[in-house]
Amino acid sequence: MVEVRDGTLIREQVGLIVEEPLSIRIEGASYAVVMRTPGEEKEHVAGFCLAEGLVEGPGDIVTIGFCTEAGTNVATVTLTDTRRQQVAELLERKGFVSQTSCGICGKAVVDDIRQVVVPIAVTARFPAARLMALVDDLPRRQSLNRETRGAHAAMILDAREALLSLAEDVGRHNALDKAIGRVMMEGRLSDAALGIVSSRLSYEMVQKAARAGLQVLVGLSRPTALAVDLARSVGITLVCVQSGRLMVFGEASRVFI
Repeated sequence: MVEVRDGTLIREQVGLIVEEPLSIRIEGASYAVVMRTPGEEKEHVAGFCLAEGLVEGPGDIVTIGFCTEAGTNVATVTLTDTRRQQVAELLERKGFVSQTSCGICGKAVVDDIRQVVVPIAVTARFPAARLMALVDDLPRRQSLNRETRGAHAAMILDAREALLSLAEDVGRHNALDKAIGRVMMEGRLSDAALGIVSSRLSYEMVQKAARAGLQVLVGLSRPTALAVDLARSVGITLVCVQSGRLMVFGEASRVFI
């Protein structure tokens, strides 16, 4: 790499984050291809399946297979017979209606996701100062980003702010899927209350948080209008920490001074 620094050309070696495709096959059929950073494939796929509404927990999964040979980028998921029958229509259309149909609109997105998300009750509250401190501490935990300067991170904590999982990936959606997937496969989704991500809060991120039952999702930029609509409809609190400010959208009672 050549860097221009103070008017001088400097040659040096730098770390670059790896990005490769991962083909996800459900019941032998191709379901999706995602671009991701290799690693934690089973957790990634588990979190992806939860977000897609294909599973409700680890008990719906018989196996998640991933070949560890170099150059292999296919993960295969086998569901229980009962779950396969329950999600047959979802498998056929490969995702929520709003994500696959033409003529998509915001209301369709919210209505579609609400069908597979139980409204989230307020059982956890967090001090605003602690949320800001956790965001400030996130870079220290990002070993991959320190090396490559190209990784997003997602952290899942319980109501007492104990860390349940942390994941990094080139994609913000992937990082959240990996973090949630680890918690799910460990059977601890009921403990998950708080998510912190190193990115903006789009509706897709809120969808993943809602499917995991997170009560609060914290990001580094303001959420989109659609993300706020979805958060309000399912009872999630969105928090933006930016430039020393903390902004709360949706259910504000979970954050106190």
